[in-house]
Amino acid sequence: MTKHQLTVLCLTALVMLTGCKEKKQPVDIIAEKVETPQPSGPVRMQTYQDQREVQWLGKAYKIEISRVPDDSLAMVSDESGQKFVDNRISLVVRRSDGSVAISKTFLKRTFETYLDQNYKRGGILEGFVFDKVDGNFLDFAASVCLPQTDEYIPLAVKIDNYGNLSIKRDTEMDTNGGGDQQEEEEI
Repeated sequence: MTKHQLTVLCLTALVMLTGCKEKKQPVDIIAEKVETPQPSGPVRMQTYQDQREVQWLGKAYKIEISRVPDDSLAMVSDESGQKFVDNRISLVVRRSDGSVAISKTFLKRTFETYLDQNYKRGGILEGFVFDKVDGNFLDFAASVCLPQTDEYIPLAVKIDNYGNLSIKRDTEMDTNGGGDQQEEEEI
Protein backbone atom coordinates (compact mmCIF):
# COMPACT_ATOMS: atom_id res chain seq x y z
CA MET A 1 0.00 0.00 0.00
CA THR A 2 1.29 3.37 -0.89
CA LYS A 3 1.52 6.35 1.33
CA HIS A 4 -1.11 8.11 -0.68
CA GLN A 5 -3.55 5.19 -0.41
CA LEU A 6 -2.96 4.96 3.32
CA THR A 7 -3.73 8.67 3.74
CA VAL A 8 -6.94 8.37 1.71
CA LEU A 9 -7.96 5.32 3.73
CA CYS A 10 -7.35 7.11 7.06
CA LEU A 11 -9.23 10.21 5.92
CA THR A 12 -12.15 8.07 4.77
CA ALA A 13 -12.24 6.25 8.13
CA LEU A 14 -12.10 9.57 9.98
CA VAL A 15 -14.97 11.01 7.92
CA MET A 16 -17.01 7.86 8.51
CA LEU A 17 -16.41 7.97 12.26
CA THR A 18 -17.38 11.62 12.61
CA GLY A 19 -20.40 11.22 10.30
CA CYS A 20 -21.80 8.33 12.39
CA LYS A 21 -21.50 10.15 15.65
CA GLU A 22 -24.97 10.50 17.16
CA LYS A 23 -26.00 13.91 18.29
CA LYS A 24 -27.38 13.97 21.77
CA GLN A 25 -31.02 15.08 21.77
CA PRO A 26 -32.50 16.90 24.73
CA VAL A 27 -34.72 14.64 26.86
CA ASP A 28 -37.84 16.62 27.64
CA ILE A 29 -40.84 14.67 28.88
CA ILE A 30 -44.10 16.41 28.28
CA ALA A 31 -47.08 14.94 30.12
CA GLU A 32 -50.61 16.23 29.90
CA LYS A 33 -51.95 17.70 33.09
CA VAL A 34 -54.88 15.61 34.24
CA GLU A 35 -57.43 17.71 35.99
CA THR A 36 -59.82 16.12 38.42
CA PRO A 37 -63.34 17.02 37.38
CA GLN A 38 -65.06 19.25 39.86
CA PRO A 39 -68.45 18.06 41.08
CA SER A 40 -71.33 19.62 39.23
CA GLY A 41 -74.73 20.36 40.70
CA PRO A 42 -76.67 17.49 42.27
CA VAL A 43 -77.44 14.58 39.93
CA ARG A 44 -81.10 13.52 39.65
CA MET A 45 -82.39 10.27 38.22
CA GLN A 46 -85.11 10.50 35.60
CA THR A 47 -88.71 10.43 36.70
CA TYR A 48 -90.17 6.97 36.12
CA GLN A 49 -93.80 5.85 35.86
CA ASP A 50 -95.30 2.44 35.24
CA GLN A 51 -98.93 1.31 35.08
CA ARG A 52 -100.21 -2.19 34.62
CA GLU A 53 -103.42 -4.14 34.97
CA VAL A 54 -103.41 -7.33 37.06
CA GLN A 55 -105.92 -9.92 38.15
CA TRP A 56 -105.78 -10.22 41.92
CA LEU A 57 -108.17 -12.16 44.13
CA GLY A 58 -110.47 -12.65 41.15
CA LYS A 59 -110.78 -8.94 40.34
CA ALA A 60 -109.05 -6.42 38.08
CA TYR A 61 -106.67 -3.94 39.67
CA LYS A 62 -104.42 -1.24 38.26
CA ILE A 63 -100.93 -0.86 39.76
CA GLU A 64 -99.34 2.59 39.42
CA ILE A 65 -95.70 3.14 40.39
CA SER A 66 -93.88 6.46 40.12
CA ARG A 67 -90.35 7.46 41.06
CA VAL A 68 -89.39 11.11 41.43
CA PRO A 69 -86.17 12.74 42.67
CA ASP A 70 -87.01 14.56 45.90
CA ASP A 71 -84.90 17.57 46.91
CA SER A 72 -86.43 17.52 50.40
CA LEU A 73 -84.63 14.23 51.16
CA ALA A 74 -81.03 14.12 52.39
CA MET A 75 -78.56 14.07 49.48
CA VAL A 76 -75.70 11.60 49.28
CA SER A 77 -72.17 12.19 47.96
CA ASP A 78 -69.65 9.92 46.27
CA GLU A 79 -65.89 9.94 46.94
CA SER A 80 -65.34 12.84 44.53
CA GLY A 81 -67.89 15.01 46.32
CA GLN A 82 -70.54 14.69 43.60
CA LYS A 83 -73.98 15.01 45.18
CA PHE A 84 -77.00 12.86 44.27
CA VAL A 85 -80.67 13.51 44.98
CA ASP A 86 -82.52 10.59 46.58
CA ASN A 87 -85.85 9.35 45.22
CA ARG A 88 -89.38 9.00 46.52
CA ILE A 89 -91.41 6.10 45.13
CA SER A 90 -95.22 6.04 45.24
CA LEU A 91 -97.34 2.94 44.81
CA VAL A 92 -101.09 3.11 44.22
CA VAL A 93 -103.25 0.04 43.66
CA ARG A 94 -106.68 0.93 42.25
CA ARG A 95 -109.81 -1.12 42.03
CA SER A 96 -111.63 -1.41 38.68
CA ASP A 97 -113.92 1.51 39.69
CA GLY A 98 -110.82 3.75 40.17
CA SER A 99 -110.99 3.84 43.97
CA VAL A 100 -107.72 3.40 45.86
CA ALA A 101 -107.25 0.00 47.50
CA ILE A 102 -103.63 0.55 48.62
CA SER A 103 -101.42 3.64 48.68
CA LYS A 104 -97.82 3.51 49.93
CA THR A 105 -94.81 5.81 49.72
CA PHE A 106 -91.30 4.38 49.86
CA LEU A 107 -88.09 6.16 50.81
CA LYS A 108 -84.60 4.79 51.40
CA ARG A 109 -85.33 4.85 55.13
CA THR A 110 -88.21 2.39 54.52
CA PHE A 111 -85.49 -0.20 53.78
CA GLU A 112 -82.87 1.01 56.29
CA THR A 113 -83.04 -2.21 58.35
CA TYR A 114 -81.72 -4.13 55.32
CA LEU A 115 -78.85 -1.77 54.43
CA ASP A 116 -75.25 -1.76 55.64
CA GLN A 117 -73.57 1.50 56.66
CA ASN A 118 -72.16 2.08 53.17
CA TYR A 119 -75.66 2.04 51.62
CA LYS A 120 -77.25 4.00 54.48
CA ARG A 121 -74.67 6.74 54.00
CA GLY A 122 -74.12 6.70 50.22
CA GLY A 123 -77.05 4.87 48.64
CA ILE A 124 -80.24 6.09 47.02
CA LEU A 125 -83.58 4.38 46.42
CA GLU A 126 -83.26 3.41 42.78
CA GLY A 127 -86.07 1.15 41.71
CA PHE A 128 -89.39 -0.40 42.54
CA VAL A 129 -91.17 -2.70 40.08
CA PHE A 130 -94.12 -5.09 40.13
CA ASP A 131 -93.08 -8.75 40.05
CA LYS A 132 -96.15 -10.99 40.34
CA VAL A 133 -99.39 -11.86 42.06
CA ASP A 134 -98.84 -14.55 44.71
CA GLY A 135 -102.15 -15.58 46.34
CA ASN A 136 -103.36 -12.65 48.42
CA PHE A 137 -99.99 -10.87 47.98
CA LEU A 138 -98.65 -8.49 45.36
CA ASP A 139 -94.89 -9.05 45.02
CA PHE A 140 -92.52 -6.23 44.11
CA ALA A 141 -88.75 -5.88 43.68
CA ALA A 142 -86.97 -2.81 45.06
CA SER A 143 -83.34 -1.71 45.07
CA VAL A 144 -81.08 0.72 46.87
CA CYS A 145 -77.95 1.50 44.86
CA LEU A 146 -74.69 3.35 45.11
CA PRO A 147 -75.20 6.04 42.45
CA GLN A 148 -73.49 5.62 39.08
CA THR A 149 -72.24 2.13 39.93
CA ASP A 150 -73.52 -1.38 39.33
CA GLU A 151 -73.68 -2.00 43.08
CA TYR A 152 -77.08 -2.35 44.71
CA ILE A 153 -79.02 -4.23 47.37
CA PRO A 154 -82.05 -6.06 45.98
CA LEU A 155 -85.14 -6.22 48.18
CA ALA A 156 -88.35 -8.23 47.97
CA VAL A 157 -91.52 -6.39 48.99
CA LYS A 158 -94.86 -8.13 49.58
CA ILE A 159 -98.16 -6.36 50.19
CA ASP A 160 -101.25 -8.31 51.21
CA ASN A 161 -104.86 -7.47 50.40
CA TYR A 162 -105.15 -5.54 53.70
CA GLY A 163 -102.21 -3.29 52.80
CA ASN A 164 -99.79 -4.97 55.23
CA LEU A 165 -96.20 -4.72 54.06
CA SER A 166 -93.35 -7.20 54.48
CA ILE A 167 -89.80 -6.68 53.27
CA LYS A 168 -86.77 -8.94 53.05
CA ARG A 169 -83.43 -8.84 51.34
CA ASP A 170 -83.66 -10.70 48.03
CA THR A 171 -80.87 -13.24 48.35
CA GLU A 172 -81.60 -14.82 44.97
CA MET A 173 -80.44 -11.63 43.18
CA ASP A 174 -77.81 -10.52 45.71
CA THR A 175 -74.69 -9.38 43.82
CA ASN A 176 -72.87 -8.23 46.94
CA GLY A 177 -71.34 -11.58 47.85
CA GLY A 178 -74.14 -12.87 50.08
CA GLY A 179 -73.99 -10.19 52.75
CA ASP A 180 -76.28 -10.06 55.76
CA GLN A 181 -79.53 -11.91 55.34
CA GLN A 182 -82.44 -10.37 57.15
CA GLU A 183 -85.57 -12.30 58.03
CA GLU A 184 -88.86 -11.12 56.61
CA GLU A 185 -90.26 -8.33 58.72
CA GLU A 186 -93.80 -6.98 58.92
CA ILE A 187 -94.02 -3.20 58.82
